[in-house]
Amino acid sequence: MTNWKEIDKKAKEWVNEGGQRIRESFNTTLSIQTKSNPNDLVTNMDKETEQFFIQKIKEHYPEHRILGEEGYGHKIESPEGVIWIIDPIDGTMNFVHQQRNFAISIGIYEDGIGKIGLIYDVVHNELYHAVKGEGAFMNEIPLPKLEKVSVKEAIIALNATWVAENRAIDPKVLGPLVRDSRGTRSYGTAAIELAYVAAGRLDAYITMRLAPWDYAAGLILLEEVGGVATTLKGEPINIIEKSSFLIAKEGLHEEILNGYILK
Repeated sequence: MTNWKEIDKKAKEWVNEGGQRIRESFNTTLSIQTKSNPNDLVTNMDKETEQFFIQKIKEHYPEHRILGEEGYGHKIESPEGVIWIIDPIDGTMNFVHQQRNFAISIGIYEDGIGKIGLIYDVVHNELYHAVKGEGAFMNEIPLPKLEKVSVKEAIIALNATWVAENRAIDPKVLGPLVRDSRGTRSYGTAAIELAYVAAGRLDAYITMRLAPWDYAAGLILLEEVGGVATTLKGEPINIIEKSSFLIAKEGLHEEILNGYILK
């Protein structure tokens, strides 16, 4: 039987150690490369941090599989078994330009079910964490169940890209939502935006494309506080596939989906 308490303890230790390694890199010269486009950056710290986690996982849990953003883990085509889904630095552009507003994100799943979620805001030393069925926390502060709000009361995380000309969605779809909401924010890191929804700092988060390592940990946090997550078509999230993404408080999710996106 899988010892989830032990895994949770070790994962937290490794996340804290990984965060310390990243903070220590602030005064060193970064090697920066691009991935899919010139704005999709990867640094030597992304790669080194992912390799650090992979080494720890393989050493202690060699039977577990790993899906990592930088590609050092396994090729995952099915959700069976225990899978660690890792983003070593979510918000690399922020890391490079600001040295803040980025996070380590780790979601641990068993047969497609989220068991442990960890999102570590390295600079602010805020660890958002959850074990399935035991609630969600920011450091040691319990996160309460989310309260219902309407669109007119909501602060929504939404990149301005999606209300300008783009190839993913007609900007006319989300324009009215931006107009009717209390306000919008964009932090440049999906992991922190997901953590903020779970913590009640944001009410919803919408994007056209996220990879599993962007959202795996956040989904586990969200489930523990009563949030709702689907694609923009209202379909369930497939944990090993890239997807559009709508997460929100209960009630607000339905209002956004049916009142704006699918209407």
